[in-house]
Amino acid sequence: MRVHSGTRCLNSETSLPDGDGPTSKSLRKTSGKTPGVFSDSRNAYPMAMLVVGDREWAVPAAVIFAVAVAVLLRASVRTGAGRRTRVGAALPKAIGFGLLAVCLVDPHWAGVRAKPGENLFVLLADDSASLTIRSDDGRTRGQSLRDELMATESPWQVRLAQDFDVRRYQFDARLSHVEAFDSLEFAGTTSAIDGVLASLAQRFRGQPLAGVLLFTDGNSTDSVTANARAAAGAHDSLPPVYPVLPPVTEVPPDLSITRASVSETVFEDAPVTVQAEVVAQGVFEEGVVVELRDEAGNVIEQTGRPISDGETLAVRFQVRPTQPDLRFYTVRVIDAAAAAADSGEPRASREATLANNSRVVAANREGRPYRVLYVAGRPNWEYRFLHRALRQDEQVQLVALIRIARKEAKFDFRGRADESSNPLFRGFKKDRDEETESYDEPVLIRQGTRDEAELREGFPQERSLLYEYDAIILDDVEASFFTHDQLVLIERFVAERGGGLMMLGGIGTFQHGGYARTPVADALPVYLDRNRSVAALPADGFRLTLTRDGWLQPWMRLRSNEPDEQQRLSAMPSFVSVTRAESVKPGARVMALLETPRSQSRPAIVSQRYGAGRTLAVLIGDLWRWQLRRAEGANDDLAKMWRQSVRWLVADVPRRLEVSTARTQNAPRAAVELAIRVRDREFQPQENADLHVAVRQPDGEPISIVVQPSLDEPGLFTGSFVSRQTGGYRAEVTLTDADGEPQRTVVGWTSNPAAEEFRNVGINRQRMESLAEETGGEVVAIDGLETFVSSLPLRRVPITETWTSPLWDRWWVFLLVVACLAGEWGFRRLRGLP
Repeated sequence: MRVHSGTRCLNSETSLPDGDGPTSKSLRKTSGKTPGVFSDSRNAYPMAMLVVGDREWAVPAAVIFAVAVAVLLRASVRTGAGRRTRVGAALPKAIGFGLLAVCLVDPHWAGVRAKPGENLFVLLADDSASLTIRSDDGRTRGQSLRDELMATESPWQVRLAQDFDVRRYQFDARLSHVEAFDSLEFAGTTSAIDGVLASLAQRFRGQPLAGVLLFTDGNSTDSVTANARAAAGAHDSLPPVYPVLPPVTEVPPDLSITRASVSETVFEDAPVTVQAEVVAQGVFEEGVVVELRDEAGNVIEQTGRPISDGETLAVRFQVRPTQPDLRFYTVRVIDAAAAAADSGEPRASREATLANNSRVVAANREGRPYRVLYVAGRPNWEYRFLHRALRQDEQVQLVALIRIARKEAKFDFRGRADESSNPLFRGFKKDRDEETESYDEPVLIRQGTRDEAELREGFPQERSLLYEYDAIILDDVEASFFTHDQLVLIERFVAERGGGLMMLGGIGTFQHGGYARTPVADALPVYLDRNRSVAALPADGFRLTLTRDGWLQPWMRLRSNEPDEQQRLSAMPSFVSVTRAESVKPGARVMALLETPRSQSRPAIVSQRYGAGRTLAVLIGDLWRWQLRRAEGANDDLAKMWRQSVRWLVADVPRRLEVSTARTQNAPRAAVELAIRVRDREFQPQENADLHVAVRQPDGEPISIVVQPSLDEPGLFTGSFVSRQTGGYRAEVTLTDADGEPQRTVVGWTSNPAAEEFRNVGINRQRMESLAEETGGEVVAIDGLETFVSSLPLRRVPITETWTSPLWDRWWVFLLVVACLAGEWGFRRLRGLP
């Protein structure tokens, strides 16, 4: 024990005043800190210390003690007794004189403690459904916590109320203030621990909040990793958090789907892939059955798998929807032993809960067809097979502009006198003579147009007209067919509009068509001006093979496995019409090669990203041979190749109206943020957009939401929606233009609150220990609450008081002095001393 005198500091934050009496005290707030902001709060204040209250009596007390000891020694010498006897007789009386001398300087015991009633303390109870899981004793976790919270007369609650100003809250998705915890029902489908603690810190900012006693099982639906929380400083403003966990008991076995996602590919056989992760806690000897169901509840596909305790099982389903629109699917896992053999419906389950056995996922497939503009310099076989292939794809609409005759000079092939029109159109109606092509114009035919006005003037010359398409295919049409402005427009269509461009090999394209050093050449993935030599054609032609990049791309493969794909490639015919392009641009990817029997190769299919779009160079001019060599009844591989290639070309093409969704993290209740990007007919950001957003909930009820223009990006409108029901949500966005038809798009998302709430059916002690360590608290055992609460006044809190108590006023000091004097008298009588 250390002895301080006068006003010497008791510690770095507290100083003791000179005491004038037995009850002198001083109050203080923690210096150098903002109330409500804590660090190292787990450390308790130093134990009580002994300080000198009246320094002026120090010298007189020492003199008196010295004189008393001298007199005592002189008297003991006169007794004539032995040395050990004299010391034994004098020592107790010397100790008594010393205690009396110390009392003359007014010694005090002093310490620091929480000032009663001045600091706030929060009791926070989790009201989520995960606390309804029953333990092996038949009781739920919530019952154990509720019994402690409801016992307001229990010793720990009484002591806590004496020392602190207690506030009571309960939470699931949001924080609620309560007077008592009799409303705990454990029915919430969200346990937003991080979000609620952040709300508490905000609510008590600037107030002396000493700590939070958190009653929970530790399973949070909005938790993030400790590293992410540290980087974001999520817990810097929190007081010490003291989690109280239910008693640890054996947890029943459980199956849960922890994650489910949907991805789309351009692979025609399975354009939608649903992936799920199944986690088992406990032993399931007969394995599990995983099902994929549609919106009507019909089983699309199911699979049985073995699974062991603690294993994470990855399951994948491949689906080909019949209609190109928004679809919702349900992934469900069942204990194989609990599934009825006749109906497949679950029997009585031994699992901890069935709420986490299914998840709903959304497959957003655009219903509006992509429009592809095909431009050809002459009728050919490629168009015939391309048109036939895309006619089977409801999501692609092919619009063709085909030249059937080149333009002619006016002085050649004169017809009748005063006739200026092309003789090919002789005999047609005279009232349309002004629309009939003249001698110096090519003869074009249009196919697949939506109305009479589309492409009437030939290839578009304005942005707004060309940007209506999603992709352009150039086949056997030379660069001179276009004006320079149209060539620039095609390049801008890819780089700025984000469209796709495909050029097919032949005598009228690439360098043979005069595209070298044109704006279109800049967009192509191969160089056109680096090799003008003509290579000798191999006698057996070229064979097509896939590169490593080609094997990795689903749109380049036509079979579901590698052996079948190898067999398909070996059965393909040889090609003889090949455009030579030995140099590809940096960043371009060679998907396929053309090889000769002598193992010489050259690029066959090359792709690249260019600006906001993508381009594809198909350097083969006679792909039609593939179809002509097809055996009767065999797979139509050429048609499938065309459909997958065009799907890849338009896969990421922007639309005038685009909607994306993102979930808000670490909010009291997870909200879906809608980001709507609007572009005008020239695909420039449109700020004065008239938008209407209608959300249809899982129960069918429609709700309109308001979107606001963003201040950060032109043409961006944002809104939010809180998903409170389980299932799929469908939002229809409508853009109304004054100069055109309304634009519509649909986006969907899902909400699985029960699956997230029961993601982990165990008690997450590790998560709570991490939270306590980050905030300066500790995990408290439910049977140790009384001991813990009794220690709280001695822990670091915002508002404390310094207490002092005079030493001479203690009863044990008086008894000690009397005992010393009585002991000296008794020792003398025992030894026969006078």
